[in-house]
Amino acid sequence: MSQKLPFESAYRHGFARVAASTIPIAVADPATNARTVLVQAQSLHDQSVAVAVFPELCLSGYAIDDLVLQDAVLDAVEDALLTIVTASEELMPMLIVGAPLRTGNRLSNCAVVIHRGEILGVAPKSYLPTYREFYERRWYAAGDESASDFIRIGGFDVPFGSDLVFEALDVPGLSVHAEVCEDMWVPVPPSSTAALGGATILANLSGSPITIARAEDRRQLVQAQSLRCLAAYVYAAAGSGESTNDVSWDGQTMIYEGGTLLAETERFPDGPRTSIADVDLDRLRQDRLRQGTFDDNRRSVDPLVRTISFELRPPTKDIGLRRDVARFPFVPSDPARLAQDCYEAFNIQVSGLVQRLQAIGNPKPVIGVSGGLDSTHALLVVARAMDRMGRERSDILAYTMPGFATSDHTRSNAIALAEAVGATIETIDIRPAATEILRGIGHPAATGEPVYDVTFENVQAGIRTDFLFRLANRNGGIVIGTSDLSELALGWATYGVGDHMSHYSVNTGVPKTLIQHIIRWVIAHRGGTDGASDLSDDAVAVLQSVLDTEISPELVPADADGNVQSTEDRIGPYALHDFTLFHVLRYGFRPSKIAFLAEHAWADSATGSWPPGFPDDEYVAYDRSEIVAWLRVFLRRYFGFAQFKRSALPNGPKVSPAGSLSPRGDWRAPSDGNPRVWLEELDAALDR
Repeated sequence: MSQKLPFESAYRHGFARVAASTIPIAVADPATNARTVLVQAQSLHDQSVAVAVFPELCLSGYAIDDLVLQDAVLDAVEDALLTIVTASEELMPMLIVGAPLRTGNRLSNCAVVIHRGEILGVAPKSYLPTYREFYERRWYAAGDESASDFIRIGGFDVPFGSDLVFEALDVPGLSVHAEVCEDMWVPVPPSSTAALGGATILANLSGSPITIARAEDRRQLVQAQSLRCLAAYVYAAAGSGESTNDVSWDGQTMIYEGGTLLAETERFPDGPRTSIADVDLDRLRQDRLRQGTFDDNRRSVDPLVRTISFELRPPTKDIGLRRDVARFPFVPSDPARLAQDCYEAFNIQVSGLVQRLQAIGNPKPVIGVSGGLDSTHALLVVARAMDRMGRERSDILAYTMPGFATSDHTRSNAIALAEAVGATIETIDIRPAATEILRGIGHPAATGEPVYDVTFENVQAGIRTDFLFRLANRNGGIVIGTSDLSELALGWATYGVGDHMSHYSVNTGVPKTLIQHIIRWVIAHRGGTDGASDLSDDAVAVLQSVLDTEISPELVPADADGNVQSTEDRIGPYALHDFTLFHVLRYGFRPSKIAFLAEHAWADSATGSWPPGFPDDEYVAYDRSEIVAWLRVFLRRYFGFAQFKRSALPNGPKVSPAGSLSPRGDWRAPSDGNPRVWLEELDAALDR
C-alpha cells in the first residue's frame, strides 16, 4: 500500500471495507429502487466502503414473474442503471447491483458492477433454479448460453460473463467476483473458479425466499465457500418490499472471511440493513501462499478469468477498523468455544504423553514442580495420563528443587499440589550443588557477593534439569518438559541441560495465555468429566493460588524492598508477546500491521471482549509506545537469537492451529538469522 496513507489507515495495512446491503424493494419500479440504492451508496461512501453488494434483481424486484418480460420495465431498468452510473462518479464504493438485462434474444439475471461513473462489467447468473417455487428458466437464459463476451448498455459495450474478476490497482489483493444466488448452491460454484483465478472478495446477490431452516443452510454454504476458497464471501439477500404472493423474504446479509463470520444483520428487517466489515486481504493472501494445495487445485482446474482493472482511490485518513480484533488470539472470548478449545488442548497433551509412555515401555514420569503456572499445568496433564493408562498416580515422581530465590509460597504450592493429585513428591535443595559449581568456576556469588548475572541464574536451571535426568535414569523414568510455546518463541529457557531440555515436552504447543484458562477448565471439570483430571478440594485451592501468583523464574533473590524477580517486567507482557506470536506464526504479518492490530485490541481496556474467567483486576491497556517497545523486544528475540533453541527442541504435540515452533513441524528457520528486516519495516512505518 502507498506510503501516502497514514499509519492509522486500515487500507494501509491490507484491509478493505466491504458491505452487504438489503434494501426495501418497490415492485417493478426501477427508478425508485435506483434512488434507494443510491441513498445506501452515499452512506457507504461516507463510511469508506470499497465494495457494496445489493440483492438479486434489486432494480426490478426478484418476484415480479412475467412483468420482467415487459419492455416498459426493461427500459426503466436500463435507465435506472444509467442513473446509478452517473451518480456514482464521486462515490468510492464499487456498487454491485442486480438487474434483468436483454442479452441478444434472451434476458439474463445479472450482477452489474459499477464504479466511479462506469460499468466495469456484468456477471450473469450461471445456474437457474427451476424447481419447487422457482421458475427462472421461464424468463432467463443461463450465463453460459450467451453468444457474446460483451453486453451493450447505454451505447457502450461492457464485458459480460461469469468469468470476470475486478482487480483494484491501488489496493493490493482487492479482487472481486460476483455470482448470483443459486450459483452458490451448486457443487462447483463460479466463485470457486474465480478464487483460483485470483478473486479474494466473492459477492453473492441473492433473492432466496425464506423458509424454515434456509437461513442456516445459507450460513453453512457461505462459511464453507469462504473457507474452501480462502476468500471473503459477501452475501446480500432480498428483503422487504418483494412480492409475497407465495413466498416471504428475510433480507439476510452476512460477511465471512476464511470461514469466520465478520458481520451479519438481523433478519426480517423493516428497512434497509447493511453488514459492514473490514476484510483482511493480507490474511487471505498469506493463507493462499502457505496452503500449496490451493494453487495445486488451480493448476488442475486451469481457471480462465478475465481481469478488469480499476482504481479504488481509498481515503487518506483514519477510518477506524470495522472488525473484532481479539486481545488474546489464542484464547476465544466465547465461553462455549473456549471450553471446547481447552478440552481439545488438554486432551491433545494427555494423548500425546500416553502414546509416548506406552510406546517406550511405560516408564515413570519425572517432573520438576516449582509452584508456577507451567509445571502446575504439566503435572495435571501427567496425572490425567496416568488415569487414562490405569496406572497409579504415585508413579509420578515429582521433585521440588528450591534454589537461592525460591519462595516459601511457590514451594509450598508445589508440594501441596503434588500431594493433592497423588504424586510422589520429594524436595532436593540445589543450593549446595549450585554453590559448588559457582565456586569451581570462580563466580563471586559463591562467596556471598550479590552478583546475580546470567551465569548465576543458569547454574540453578541447569542443576535442576541435570538432577531430573539423573533421577529419571535411576528410577526408570523419563523427564517431562514444562516449557510452553510463548517461552520458546522468546528463547526464555536455559539451553541444553536446562529447562529447555526434556525427554518429552507436554507444554511445547500451548501458549502462556491459554495455559491459565486450561487450568480453570480443569478446575471446572474436576470430577474427571470431559477428559479432565479428578481433583480434590485441596488440589483446587492450590491451583487457584498458582493462578493468582505472579510469573517469576525465582532465580534472583528479592531486592532490599522485597520485590521478587518478575518475568514480565524483564521481557514484557505475555499478553502482547502472544498477540505478536500468533500473527507472526499464523500469517507472517508485517510488524507495522501487528502494531496496528495490537493498538486496536489493547488501547482501551473498557472496549471489546475479555475471555470468560479472566480476572477483572487484570484488565489492562497498552498505548502505541508500549506496544511498539515490546514488539521490538519480541522481534529481536524471536528472529535474532532464539531459533537455535527451537532447532533443538524435544518432541511434544502441536496444539494450536496457529502453529507450533518445532523444527519438525510448522516452523523452520536458520539459527543464525537476524531481525533487521522486521525492525526496519516497523521503524519505516512509524517514520522513525
